[in-house]
Amino acid sequence: LTDFTIETLPGVHIGQKYVPIDSVGVYVPGGRYTLIASAQMSIVPAKVAKVGRIIACVPPKNGKISPAVLYSIHIAGADDIFSLGGAQAIAAMAYGMTELDAVDMISGPGNDYVVEAKRQLYGTVGIDFLPGPTEILIIADDSQDPAIVAADLVAQSEHDINSKAALITTSEVLGMKVMTEVKEQLADLETAKVAGESWKKNGEIIVVRGNHEASELADHYAPEHLQIMARDPDWFLQRLRNYGTLFLGEYANTTYSDKAVGPNHILPTNRGARNTGGLWVGKYLKNVTYQTMTRDGGSRVAGVASRIARAEGMEAHARSVDARIKKYGYD
Repeated sequence: LTDFTIETLPGVHIGQKYVPIDSVGVYVPGGRYTLIASAQMSIVPAKVAKVGRIIACVPPKNGKISPAVLYSIHIAGADDIFSLGGAQAIAAMAYGMTELDAVDMISGPGNDYVVEAKRQLYGTVGIDFLPGPTEILIIADDSQDPAIVAADLVAQSEHDINSKAALITTSEVLGMKVMTEVKEQLADLETAKVAGESWKKNGEIIVVRGNHEASELADHYAPEHLQIMARDPDWFLQRLRNYGTLFLGEYANTTYSDKAVGPNHILPTNRGARNTGGLWVGKYLKNVTYQTMTRDGGSRVAGVASRIARAEGMEAHARSVDARIKKYGYD
């Protein structure tokens, strides 16, 4: 992310600049849980990028915004905060309404209606990406504690009944123990109705022959959160390519990252990690280019540009070059 100008030919200078987006609308989800950290994840990178105007929309609960979420949005640096949720909030930010001027980009996660509204409005406004229900994939070997592995699977299942939690393991024994642990941990969990339904619908435990097969399968899944709980986590770090964010070793886990560590938890899902990373400062910056030429520089490219234009059948383009060739006496 560097501004620069270079001379590619004598008299031909080209460059690039990074320019912050003028205005951004941030959607802060407010459904089943009070997601305090989500406001920080969307707004802070926009502030770092020096976005000119940041507005936040958050759905009310029982007629008001959660005080914790409101404070989180405020200290993150939003310029305006609106108690407005759902697809209607996305539409309001895209088109504007009384006291809310339309923005240039919308970011942040939400429910299915919010994600679909972002999809349909892409082009009217820019978007970060289309995050769906959360996902976790754990790669674990026989050195791991099944209770810890199960706890991390259950934690991510708690988000939504459509959340996805999977374990890839090189140990069938560990897999069986984790299955038992999940059942036991769900038994006294306050959010077991959601987590249990999620695990029943989407939970997976997959036994593989070794680390190579585990890493290949993980790259195919391209999960949002990928935890490596194995003897040599660095082996996986060097090989894995498709994930939203990666956790290496038993001491690191998704909850730490979601709530307190720092890397953004707004991440690609549904195999989106094959082609994009998560929300970051660069999402709020535009890469723009520019070029300047001296008279000598123009002489070096005029003939080539004219011939290419005519080869493409674009005669007017060719004549715009020909006019300069005539005026400046280019060879």
